[in-house]
Amino acid sequence: MIRKETYTLTGSSGRLMLADLTFDDANPQGPMIIFVHGFKGFKDWGAYNLVAEYFARLGYRFLKFNFSHNGTTPDNPVDFADMIAFSENTFTKELDDLGTVIDFACNGSAMPRAQSVCLMGHSMGGGISIIKAADDKRVNRLITMASIGGFRTLWSADEEQQWRMQGIKYFENQRLGIQMPVKASLLDDLDRNPVRLNILAKAAELTQPWLIVHGEEDETIPVQQAYQLQAVHPNAELVIVKNADHVFNVPHPYPSKTLTVELQEFCDAAARFLSN
Repeated sequence: MIRKETYTLTGSSGRLMLADLTFDDANPQGPMIIFVHGFKGFKDWGAYNLVAEYFARLGYRFLKFNFSHNGTTPDNPVDFADMIAFSENTFTKELDDLGTVIDFACNGSAMPRAQSVCLMGHSMGGGISIIKAADDKRVNRLITMASIGGFRTLWSADEEQQWRMQGIKYFENQRLGIQMPVKASLLDDLDRNPVRLNILAKAAELTQPWLIVHGEEDETIPVQQAYQLQAVHPNAELVIVKNADHVFNVPHPYPSKTLTVELQEFCDAAARFLSN
């Protein structure tokens, strides 16, 4: 039987992070997959719970979590209830949060200790996962889906200059019809950590097996960024999913009980990769 357990962890600046572990009762000590959501995302977005169940049926444990500053709270895990926290997020905070989650998975305090960890990161979470995998050898495999190839590819130089002048930039959430604020402290974080936060340079350092999956029709993060990532790490396996957009054609909320054709292709490719 597929089960889900929920945990609350302490993330950056003491903010709480909600996490959940999906697994098959028949295999409670299976290999661990840690899912890392992207910008303006959260652990229960779209079909992520169906993805967790897919891998649990294959004998994996699937751990997903909300970043401490993603705008959700433990009481409101699928709503952006804390825009102040969202505005104060940085990439270093996300890396620290992910480190906390890996610690939790590997220390055996609340569940059987993970003997191996695969990071699976989407979009911005893909970039964070690349950096963490390069720096943390507890990660023995890496899967990225629609990953960014660099943080500063997400805005123009002119936008960054205006961002610095105003001290804040607003990112549109089209689904909700709201503007989500991010303070210029995120840029300061990039400036202070040019080596640590260089995704392409970190990608070149990876020693773990790596699967790169990207949608051919991705308009948010163009597929060229997937090719750039593989160019710096030629041993990585690259899968381009035809007709797939940035979220593999999954809306939120997602009422269906089955995966889209495109997300199914991602899951099947990831399962083959993990079995090798």
